[in-house]
Amino acid sequence: MNPNFDLVIFDCDGVLVDSEVISCRAHAETLTRHGYPITSEQVFHRFLGRSTRQANIEIEAELGRALPDDFHLQLQDELYRTFEADLEAIPHIHTALDAIAQPVCVASSGSHQRMRISLGRTRLYDRFAPNIFSASQVSNGKPAPDLFPFAAEQMNVAPERCVVIEDSVPGVTGGRAAGMTVLGFHGGSHCREAYGDRLRAAGAAVIFDDMRQLPDLIAQIGLMAG
Repeated sequence: MNPNFDLVIFDCDGVLVDSEVISCRAHAETLTRHGYPITSEQVFHRFLGRSTRQANIEIEAELGRALPDDFHLQLQDELYRTFEADLEAIPHIHTALDAIAQPVCVASSGSHQRMRISLGRTRLYDRFAPNIFSASQVSNGKPAPDLFPFAAEQMNVAPERCVVIEDSVPGVTGGRAAGMTVLGFHGGSHCREAYGDRLRAAGAAVIFDDMRQLPDLIAQIGLMAG
């Protein structure tokens, strides 16, 4: 085991499961039906890596009215239906997890219910449970750092001994603000050309696009940190 990291914290969407394209499409279609026309591309740029709760606050402020009481349920129904049909794990994530010696956990902007479905669908839930943490458990979601020290505390690891795997600028920003080393993953189907450069600019120590690289990267960065 690398002596300089005691915990690997994974984001979920776009890092463990290739869900971001599906999620942005479902979010855009549901918002448009409720009088807030928006494309999946716009959802991607504005809300990727952030909680639905925070997105809704901004949208309701712009609309000047509340979204329907059952909006979240409608969005969930659309999302979970599509997950059941189309969701896949990030390529080679199972191989990477097999080769990582440190304890692992999940720290995601998504809800616990969403992660039960997405991680269950991709045979990843049992690899992490019960160490799965959601932004719903803290006051502020990403890019605020709150979720990361919360996850570290639950795992009894000091923040500086944690390495975070993130695919979004808010996630990288939050991980760095928590005093953790962050690796930026840009291998999901949502990642456009030069997307990795945005993660590096946000503070990722290293960027990579193939999960088979991750175990060696954790070792190399750990040695440099030491």
